[in-house]
Amino acid sequence: MSEPSQKKQRRQRRADRAAQRDQRSDTPKTKKKKGPVREWLDAVTFAIIFMVIMRALFFDLFRIPTPSMEKSLLVGDYIVVSKIHYGMRSPITLGIPFTQIYVRGLELPWTRFPGFTSPKRFDTVVFNWPADEGKPVDRKTYYIKRIIGMPGDTLSIVNKVVHVNRDTLFFKETSRPLKDTMQHLWFVYKQDPRVRLPGARLQELGISEAFPTMNPAIERIQATDSAAAVVAGWEYVASVRPVIRGASASQGFSLYPENANNSTDNFAPLVIPGKDRTINLTAENWPVYRSVITNYEGQSASLDGEQILINGEAQDSYTFSQDYYFVMGDNRDNSEDSRFWGFVPMDHVVGRAVAVYFSWNSQGSPFLIGQIRGNRMFRAIQ
Repeated sequence: MSEPSQKKQRRQRRADRAAQRDQRSDTPKTKKKKGPVREWLDAVTFAIIFMVIMRALFFDLFRIPTPSMEKSLLVGDYIVVSKIHYGMRSPITLGIPFTQIYVRGLELPWTRFPGFTSPKRFDTVVFNWPADEGKPVDRKTYYIKRIIGMPGDTLSIVNKVVHVNRDTLFFKETSRPLKDTMQHLWFVYKQDPRVRLPGARLQELGISEAFPTMNPAIERIQATDSAAAVVAGWEYVASVRPVIRGASASQGFSLYPENANNSTDNFAPLVIPGKDRTINLTAENWPVYRSVITNYEGQSASLDGEQILINGEAQDSYTFSQDYYFVMGDNRDNSEDSRFWGFVPMDHVVGRAVAVYFSWNSQGSPFLIGQIRGNRMFRAIQ
């Protein structure tokens, strides 16, 4: 075969292969349809990724485990907490979402992104419990309380009534020192010591039970102001008075600061620290601010006689680097709050509780459907 013929055949073969490739590219490809298992897995994966992103950036979900906020929030309420109100806090540790599994010993540089508001008095906030020591901030136990004292306030409690800057603190909804949904302990003085307060009538008022005292003519209840007023009107009740605790050595040891001669109902005035606010330090107020400066401000501090040393230097004042808040539970006599462990630093604040989306009463009806509190679902938190 001559050389020109061979070249012609090679060109023809290349042209044929090119034509085949063009034909294959023009032929529409048939897409393999996903099976039901694959579609289900894709949907679950997308839902998990979406939920992780939403809970990390915008909101989180919590369940109320204790009665410290009753009757505003009940045990078994499931709540939505907004992170965008005060600004999202970037992660401080690396771990598996929605678990307590994380890389120990590794703490990341973090920041708080801008929010559209700042914490306000009476806000219901979720935060990491400051007294949960030995853990990174974002791995500390979650608490929920109501902000009562703001940065710069001078706060005190006199016979259960909170005073801020020497004025009685009133809730705007009630124009009284307590909200309608707040409760505390009362003594019920009976006309006849042989009479017991009827449990059914107490239950109708939202009072779980009455507790006996050493005096058979007196029983103790935990109730809101309005419920206590109803009990006071019963025919066999002489009067109803709030339980007022005085200072005691045992209680003073467990309250904040230690040995300050305080009680949960009578609390000596203290100034709440705030960002860029300077507080004069003395040996008398040192117990109030020592843990704040060492644990949350990251400084080395001690009291040497009458002299206060901060990072080895004598100081008579300190300017704080962040805001702090004084928080209390709405169930005033059944709440471990700032009266016990002190202030909440801003870097411990997670977000604002905004709504109850579900509520479950495990102690209610024996039937499953009867344990759902439908009247509490999708309720805004005041």
